[in-house]
Amino acid sequence: MKNVLEAPFLVEFAKTAANMYRLGWDERNGGNISYLLKEEEVKEFLDVNHVIRKLPLAGVNSAAFDISPLIGKYFLVTGTGKYFKNVLDDPETNLGIIRIAKDKTIDLLWGYKDGGRTTSEFPAHMMSHIARLKVDPNNRVVMHCHPTNLLAMTYVHELDEAKFSHTLWEMSTECIVVFPEGVGVLPWMLCGTDEIGIATAEKMASFRIVLWSLHGVYAAGKNLDETFGLIETVEKAATIYNIIGQRKVVNTISEDAMKQLVDLFKIRDVVRWDFFRNK
Repeated sequence: MKNVLEAPFLVEFAKTAANMYRLGWDERNGGNISYLLKEEEVKEFLDVNHVIRKLPLAGVNSAAFDISPLIGKYFLVTGTGKYFKNVLDDPETNLGIIRIAKDKTIDLLWGYKDGGRTTSEFPAHMMSHIARLKVDPNNRVVMHCHPTNLLAMTYVHELDEAKFSHTLWEMSTECIVVFPEGVGVLPWMLCGTDEIGIATAEKMASFRIVLWSLHGVYAAGKNLDETFGLIETVEKAATIYNIIGQRKVVNTISEDAMKQLVDLFKIRDVVRWDFFRNK
């Protein structure tokens, strides 16, 4: 059996968490990541029949959503109360490899060596995974973090999906190409509840990134790089918006220019035309 600490998925996961902390997206224990793993890649490093201990799916109301699509699935998940800055140096304490059991509990196969468990946001992650897998069966990552400028933008910009998305598209040429569907927007909601998990999953049916106003974001993607890059791009746009502040804008990316980008990158089928001001 290979050393799980050398597993490519674990190494990349730890490096991603470190980068998210370095960028200020995940202060203290703010933020969480879940990565849907393939059974065959887990079996290279772990005996999947050896369950260290059983964990509860804390916070899940069994009536709130159907977890059956994820039963038997494997995940690499950040632990509750864990600091992203510590993941790279001590992944076995701060991360866990788990499997969703038939009785709606969690089989811990590796990690959380200090007696910990999955992030309290894991139910919301599960809901988003289920939603994204219906859209794209290759979606394997869900990230939650608190990007500084995007969070700041939710305090000063109208919380209308079309207007918010359009503003972000105007901030950088690559924006409409990277997230042509725009961004989903939720009002402030109590975190760690079924309600915010359900609302986020509903948005995930149409968007890969959902803003939790005055809190942070949820993002999904096919792999860690893609998901990280999606957040990075949206955060860069929000940074430019905040730098501009109240100064008069004399140049911007016009909708005609956006349409040229849509045609150049062949994304007509995914761009949200209803988010254009002059359709």
